[in-house]
Amino acid sequence: MLTFVGLGLYDEEDITLKGVRAIKDADMVFAEFYTSKMMGTTIERMESRYQTKITTLSRGEIEADPAWLYHAIDRDVVLLSGGDPMVSTTHIDLRLRASDLGIATVVVHGTSIASAAAGLAGLQNYRFGKSATIPFPYTVRSKTIVSETPYNTVLLNRDNDLHTMLFLDIDPEKGFMAISEAAQLLMQVDERGLLDRALGIGIARAGSPDVVVKCDYIRNLAGSDFGAPMHLLIVPAGLHQMEAEALVRFAGAPDEIIER
Repeated sequence: MLTFVGLGLYDEEDITLKGVRAIKDADMVFAEFYTSKMMGTTIERMESRYQTKITTLSRGEIEADPAWLYHAIDRDVVLLSGGDPMVSTTHIDLRLRASDLGIATVVVHGTSIASAAAGLAGLQNYRFGKSATIPFPYTVRSKTIVSETPYNTVLLNRDNDLHTMLFLDIDPEKGFMAISEAAQLLMQVDERGLLDRALGIGIARAGSPDVVVKCDYIRNLAGSDFGAPMHLLIVPAGLHQMEAEALVRFAGAPDEIIER
């Protein structure tokens, strides 16, 4: 059997009791941290807390050649990941592969940034549209390319009066994208100035004791320092009165948004 266990947002204490029990009952425990990073802990701390050996898998061992999956044919195997497991399509693919091998699967859910971010910002979670990831710029034939996909997603959602959740890129060489860089990239492709008066909500280190939630105009966020990763950016659409008041009170948004 293969059990997917979500670790939650930040450290080894975010896991559910059901998740801890699944780990204790497992014959083998694996973990992957490329779909989501647990910034507040280490493998050593998790092994100490859960009293078990944890083998970390590479991206290739998850996506290209998951040979470890065969252990689950006749043993109880747990795969740990940050957040909630099935938010990642990578894990859905693994579950399908397991099914092809006749392996039963169980999902133990964890706290997801998708729901936590909406709550931290004081936004109504049913008002979110399609999400997107802002990638680092890349070079093609000496030309720097900035993706317009997240920008177009924001405009599409805004046309439907929906908020946009933007995940920020993680790169092995470039590291973690910051909110300031994400805001700069959005402004860079906004040649028509459609985001000149748009708000952004930056969230840093959700689930940690020093979580930061700050709302300001995107152009101002481009110069803001949110500290250590991980970061997330939300571009809200039209605000309900309660949403606006929550952003002013809990995220330092400009008072004028209440009168919008």
